[in-house]
Amino acid sequence: MKKGFSLPLWVAGAAKSALKKLLGLPFENYELIKIPNQNKEIKIEIHSVGLLKNESHALGITFAKSGLDLDITQNLEIWTIASLEKISFNNPVQSIPINIIAGFGVGIKEDTSEICISTFAREVLYENLLDNIPEGFNLKLEIIFPNGKFLAERTSNKSFGIVDGLSIIGTSAETYSSASPDQLKEAKNNLAKFIQNDFKGEVVFVIGENGLNLAKTYNVNLPIIKIGNWIGPLLVDAAIKKVKTVILFGYHGKLIKLAGGIFHTHNHLADGRIEILVYLAVQEKVPPEIIVKLSQLDNIENALLLLERFNKSTADKLFKNLSNTIEKRSFTYVNRYVKTDMEIASIIFDGKRKIRWHGSYGKKYISYFQCD
Repeated sequence: MKKGFSLPLWVAGAAKSALKKLLGLPFENYELIKIPNQNKEIKIEIHSVGLLKNESHALGITFAKSGLDLDITQNLEIWTIASLEKISFNNPVQSIPINIIAGFGVGIKEDTSEICISTFAREVLYENLLDNIPEGFNLKLEIIFPNGKFLAERTSNKSFGIVDGLSIIGTSAETYSSASPDQLKEAKNNLAKFIQNDFKGEVVFVIGENGLNLAKTYNVNLPIIKIGNWIGPLLVDAAIKKVKTVILFGYHGKLIKLAGGIFHTHNHLADGRIEILVYLAVQEKVPPEIIVKLSQLDNIENALLLLERFNKSTADKLFKNLSNTIEKRSFTYVNRYVKTDMEIASIIFDGKRKIRWHGSYGKKYISYFQCD
C-alpha cells in the first residue's frame, strides 16, 4: 500500500500556489499536481500563501506528509518564494524559464554549490509551473526548509558531499519506507518487469536515493533497481528468477553490514558497522592502538580517514577485503534459501561519492561505471 507522497510533490504544490497568488488568482487549500509522463494528478494540501515585498513576491507554505514514521521529511515545513523577472536584453529568456534557488535549509553540492535536486523533482516543477508563467517573464523560485539545516545533521548527506540542508532527491511520486514490506514488494515488481523485456541476465541493486542518484550518472547499460534496505530477500528473489549476476552498488556505510551477515540494513533493526570494521582490521593485523581508536568512532567514513592517515595501503587492503567478504557472505546467504550459482558482485563508493573498491566479481563490472 502506498504510504504518502514524496518531497518533490510538496515543493511543487507550495510553488504552484505561490505563483498563482503572484498572478492574482484566489488561494485554494490544495493544488492538483501533475506527475510527469503519467496521466495522473495528486492532491497536495497547502497551508497558506501571501504576498511579500510590495506584492512583487509570493510565499507559499505547506507541510510534507510522506506518511512514513521514520522519514526525516515527515511534517517538514516548506516555503517557496516566487517572483517574476521580465525578459530583457540584460535578462534574456532562459531555455527553461525557471531559476530554482536553494534557500536556507536546502542542500547544495559542496563542490559546485549547486542545489541538490533530482531530475524527477525538476520535472515535477516544470510540469506544474511552466504553463502558468506569463509570456515575456522568467520565474525565480527560491525553496526554503526552515528546519532543514538542523534535520540534515541527522542524515548522511554530508558524507555524500551535500551540505547546508536537506536534498530534494525523490525519484517517484509515492513514498515507501525502506524498511517496510511495501518497498520490498515494489522492488520485486520492478525486477519482474525488467526480466520480461530483453533482459541480459545482469542487474544493478542500489540502496536509497543517494545510491540511485549516483548510479544514474554513469553509463550503466543495465537495469538499475533501488532496493531500500531489503537486500537479502531481494537477492534471494533474483536467484529464484534466474538472474545471472547482481551488482551491489553502494555506499561503504551500508554495504559493510552484509560483510557481517546483516541482510536487512535499516539502522533501527541492526547496525554493527564499526564492529564489523574492527573485526576486519584485526584480520589485517592493524595495530591495537588504531583498532581502539576505530572502535570509538561513529561512522565508516571517519574510520576510513583514520585508517588512511595511519597507512593508505593498509586501508585499501582492508576495504578490498571488505568488498570480497560482502560477495562471499551474500552468496552464502542466498544459498541458505535457494541453491544457485548466481554471481554477486560488489562495487563500493566512499563518502565523496567516488568509486573506490570492488570484490573479485565486481572487478569484471567496474568498467560499466564510467562517465562519458
